[in-house]
Amino acid sequence: MRHNAGLPLRLFSMPSKIRVRRSAIHGNGVFAVWPIRKGERILEYRGRRRTHAEVDAGDSGDIESGHTFLFTLNEDWVIDANFEGNAARWINHSCAPNCEAVLVEDEADPKKSRVFIEALRDIEPGEELTYDYGITLPVRHTPRLKKIWACRCGAPNCTGTMLKPKR
Repeated sequence: MRHNAGLPLRLFSMPSKIRVRRSAIHGNGVFAVWPIRKGERILEYRGRRRTHAEVDAGDSGDIESGHTFLFTLNEDWVIDANFEGNAARWINHSCAPNCEAVLVEDEADPKKSRVFIEALRDIEPGEELTYDYGITLPVRHTPRLKKIWACRCGAPNCTGTMLKPKR
């Protein structure tokens, strides 16, 4: 009996459960193409590890843009998905998310901490994956900034902004 006779190995791997395509929420989005179960780890948020100072000195993070591919790991490190990022950077914000970002801290080396996107509930094929960005800015959240960081999720409980009140 012959196994895999001349066939590429990729034919035997599981297909991805997600696809990136245009979103009604904003720009690109990530959509389920196969059922995803509650609690399932869908993908890792990937990108270059950079310090807050490096991000602030560059062009990756701009409060005035209303757009970010940055994910804060801790007080020292940020994942910058503008560089070496994957599909997770296209997951949009929602006030009624079906996913959450889970931080797995590496206490020995905080730079190696990781973020995974996990399902909060069962997600059906065709549904867009979303999570609450939980953005707080180091400046006053003025009406102008709230408008720049507007939320377009369309949820009944939508706050109209991706910005969270400061604690």
